[in-house]
Amino acid sequence: QVQLVESGGGLVQAGGSLRLSCVASGRTFSNYAMGWFRQAPGKEREFVATINWSGGITYYTGSVKGRFTISRDNVKNTVFLQMNSLKPEDTAVYYCATSTTRSASSQFRDYAYWGQGTQVTVSS
Repeated sequence: QVQLVESGGGLVQAGGSLRLSCVASGRTFSNYAMGWFRQAPGKEREFVATINWSGGITYYTGSVKGRFTISRDNVKNTVFLQMNSLKPEDTAVYYCATSTTRSASSQFRDYAYWGQGTQVTVSS
């Protein structure tokens, strides 16, 4: 059974930083790409960042480029999202997900398993 457990969310002031972690179990972590998505109140879930199986390829949505960094540790079965220069509009529940392939992807259809989410709140 595949499980993804996110942590690291919380309340932070605008301009601050948070580091999200997602620990995966139940499948060979290093065989699959990973992604981070978020859902703000009243909005649809949206893509944030993705990383391929080796960590050598990453993609970001435009609004977080230059502020967020996705990385992974295939020994610890963990994917990270370092979030700097946070803005109130980054407030959302953040979800990690594991892909069905090795390739980085921003498409929901490419993700088979999802975590329960972690709340990030950025105050102005």
